[in-house]
Amino acid sequence: MIIYCHSMLDEMLRNKLTTALSPRYEIYFKANFSDDRKAREIFNRAEFILGNPPVEWFETTPSALKFWQLDSAGFDQYSSVNVNEEVKVANMGNWFARPCAETIVGGVAALYRGLDSLTLLQQQSKWVGANLRADLKILYQQNVIILGAGTIGQAVNAILKGFGCYTHMLARTSPEADLHSRDDLFRELPHADLVINTLPGTAVHFVNADFFNTLKKGAVYASVGRGATTDEVALIDALNSKQLDGAVLDVTEIEPLPEDSPLWTMDNVILTQHTGGGRQNEHLGKVDLFLNNIFAIENGSNIVDQINLSRGY
Repeated sequence: MIIYCHSMLDEMLRNKLTTALSPRYEIYFKANFSDDRKAREIFNRAEFILGNPPVEWFETTPSALKFWQLDSAGFDQYSSVNVNEEVKVANMGNWFARPCAETIVGGVAALYRGLDSLTLLQQQSKWVGANLRADLKILYQQNVIILGAGTIGQAVNAILKGFGCYTHMLARTSPEADLHSRDDLFRELPHADLVINTLPGTAVHFVNADFFNTLKKGAVYASVGRGATTDEVALIDALNSKQLDGAVLDVTEIEPLPEDSPLWTMDNVILTQHTGGGRQNEHLGKVDLFLNNIFAIENGSNIVDQINLSRGY
């Protein structure tokens, strides 16, 4: 059986895969191929894939494919890929959920407590102190709406509960959510102090001008889902008009964010540059999950983090 690994792993992790799976599987690593043509030949013969190959490689899905483990939480770029319904596909949702949640909640806490402003003042050796205190907020007892009830949304919810926030979660069918439609959402927006977006990329411009205009004036908006879910023109307008008190963005519509974007220079915006899922040894998690899922398939068990590409979750 053939495994094609598109993930760029170091020698230690490549050896870990080889030791665990040889000789039952033939393992081929993208790093060992000098050109994409040879790599794609192996990809087309593969029964198991680890990583995120180029979308265009799936113009013809490998006929022998049984399992595909993405090495990311997001996968909206593959929404048009058609794989046989018998092929199991998994992402890294659980592995990246906690760091994403900690980044976005940490960013909001920094904005609320003025840590972004204080960091700049420290660089200038400038003491302002008491003059900042009146503008500081706390997360305790804030009314929060979380868009999305997947692994990231649930991790955000758990952290916010620890801060004593009142939370609502939006998702069409998830039993974890208490808001299930746009009508439900718009009834709550006028009461929300904070909205955190964890939506997948299929929800293009879900957050738009109507959304911001309905939201409570002076609220804060944060996004760690996908950049395409937020209408950035509407977001910038809401920030300029003071409809929003601030924003924390791990993702943007275009990445890297263009140098001429107004978001760079807004003093009420924190940009975390799509680092939300980052953590030490993150590649180790990819290998461990891939191995666990292969062993589960061998034993007839359920895989972890199984997804449906066309549905976006």
